Amino acid sequence: MSSVYTAFFYGTLMHPSILRRVIGHDGNELHICPALLLDHTRHKIKNADYPGVIPYSRSAGLFEGRELSPDEKSVRGTLVSGLTTQDVILLDLFEGDEYSRDTVSVHPLSAFTPLVSTLLPSPPDAHIIPSTSSPISSFDALQTPILAQTYIWKALSQLEPALWEYEQFIRDSAWKWVGDGSRDNKDYIEVDRRRQMNGRIIRTTPMDSDEGNVEADVGVIVESDVPVTVQA
Repeated sequence: MSSVYTAFFYGTLMHPSILRRVIGHDGNELHICPALLLDHTRHKIKNADYPGVIPYSRSAGLFEGRELSPDEKSVRGTLVSGLTTQDVILLDLFEGDEYSRDTVSVHPLSAFTPLVSTLLPSPPDAHIIPSTSSPISSFDALQTPILAQTYIWKALSQLEPALWEYEQFIRDSAWKWVGDGSRDNKDYIEVDRRRQMNGRIIRTTPMDSDEGNVEADVGVIVESDVPVTVQA
């Protein structure tokens, strides 16, 4: 029986079309709901469209002594359940080594619904921006948290003090990630390559030659050996 996983997305992957592009399928088995991650901040990254999230205990110094409101030090995103191990491998490739994948406690803000319900809505953007954008009236009344995987930014020095807003991304930058505008988006290169190889890689191994031991691509196709250590 294959393992399934739950992940919290807070940036570009909140957009269902971007998530589908990365994992390479329509997500017929996936379910999604808006959710809240407490005691973290979501920042603009210098020279990037996507954000970085870090614990508020690390980011507080970026605000030069200003104490943030509870809403400002909470991150709104989406919980997605039903992800497979192969989905997680592709998500790790997409996020790259600038992030670490950690387990966090996330509060759902509504019931899960099938991801397929976000396909071809009318109007087209009806399900892209989460509907629960109003301030949380009481943090004490939040639903019981769910353990999920999320991607935490590593390099504090690359973050701006400004908080990243999903609505601004949709308005100003989503065209570079969805549809025709995404054709030259370099952030998709590695996941597209891996998907074209059906989740497999070419193993490069040392081989003996007349000139000694050298690295060479021996052309052996092997199943992906990317390590995946996730918690369901």
